[in-house]
Amino acid sequence: MTIRNVRDHGQRYRPRMACLKKVENVVLEMQDPKTGVKSQTQRLVITTIPHAITGEILRNKARAMGTMMVAFGYIYPLQDHKRLILKSDTSLYRFQTPYFWPAQQWLVEDTDYAIYLAKRNIRKKGMLELYEQEQYNNLYKWMNHKWDFIVMQAKEQYRAGKERKKPDRVVFDCQERAYWVVHRPPPGTVSAMDYGHDRMVDPNMEEKKTPDYYRRIIMFTQQCIMRPRVKSSVSIGALIKYTTTYKEHDPFLHTCLPSSPWITDDVTYWTLNMPNVETPTKMRVERWTFSFGELLMDPRGRADFRLFLKKEFSGENLAFWEACEDLKWGAAETMKEKAQQIYKTFLARGAPRWINIDGKTMDITVKGLAHPHRYVLDAAQTHIYMLMKKDSYGRYLKSPVFKETQKKAVAPEPHRFTETQLEQNAKRRRPSLSPIILRQQEEEQKAKLAASGPVDITQVMSKLERKQKN
Repeated sequence: MTIRNVRDHGQRYRPRMACLKKVENVVLEMQDPKTGVKSQTQRLVITTIPHAITGEILRNKARAMGTMMVAFGYIYPLQDHKRLILKSDTSLYRFQTPYFWPAQQWLVEDTDYAIYLAKRNIRKKGMLELYEQEQYNNLYKWMNHKWDFIVMQAKEQYRAGKERKKPDRVVFDCQERAYWVVHRPPPGTVSAMDYGHDRMVDPNMEEKKTPDYYRRIIMFTQQCIMRPRVKSSVSIGALIKYTTTYKEHDPFLHTCLPSSPWITDDVTYWTLNMPNVETPTKMRVERWTFSFGELLMDPRGRADFRLFLKKEFSGENLAFWEACEDLKWGAAETMKEKAQQIYKTFLARGAPRWINIDGKTMDITVKGLAHPHRYVLDAAQTHIYMLMKKDSYGRYLKSPVFKETQKKAVAPEPHRFTETQLEQNAKRRRPSLSPIILRQQEEEQKAKLAASGPVDITQVMSKLERKQKN
């Protein structure tokens, strides 16, 4: 029996090295003693760190480039190790040694990571981060057969590190920690080494110029020549048709009904076109007939389509499509849990809201769920989308549900404001609060309610009675 020591982390091949080589050239220019970034000796608590830099000297575009270098591990922080960004303050950074650069293509093995965690466990006397402790326990179970060797290597490295000078020891610890934060990031953080879909072919490998290679090049060129092209007149005609169709539905190109809020300061137009308004306007309902995508993009149209699907006993199709959209645009830390929940609800055998997809699409989806990512359900979502577009959408436009909504839709009359009324509307105009401020106020209110503890209803009633008597 062969014991596998390497687990598949979904990183079979690295991205193209050409990009990293360009970044390395920039890093080398930044380290030039004459024209590069000026570094100097800085104090970190009571330790003197040589050749340190800060993010204060960088502007906006340069800071974005610096953040990318920190994310890839070319620059490492000396203080805040969990956040791989370049701060525009006095936080200290250093250039990573070429030994730890991603372009070295070192295989990030579990054995090295286990030695690193064991060494940190010795230094911290068991006080690791929560995610590091979980990884430590998992690696102990996975590599129990050679754990004595791992602990021995960790002790030797720890003993060798104690013999270094303190500044060198601090710098090396920060270098090593930054390397592992890049390649084994904490949960919930976006990793620069997350390459998305598993690459079945190494993109960095140069293909040999064999007769088969040239035969495929000739075949590809012939197919490109035979591929039909669209004339400019046809494409311009399609653009004109699109503009003609959507012209009356663009509030900047056509008159708004009942009035343009940008001119009259009257918000009735926005009130009638709220996302989940009870009674939509006739122009809004008309837009649903342009395409199936327009219907799904409108929350009110999607709610109407959902009502139709419930009567057709196929509401799970739209629910699955919405769940896939939530997975695609949701938070990264809940991505894995959402993917598993969608599988249990819609795709698993005996699922409560099982959807009908073909076997090939199901195989692709199940294989992708081994390493979930944002687009793991794209094949199944596209299948359900086309099913609704070709079958359910046409029947919806002919259904009593759509005809009833079309019948109840309102056609607002135009508002004819006088100059005096427009002046009054402008005087009543007040700038709205920023959504960030509103969110902060909501969080502060929730914190106050949570800190106040349980409410004594008898005291509240007594206060109300006193106010009524007064």
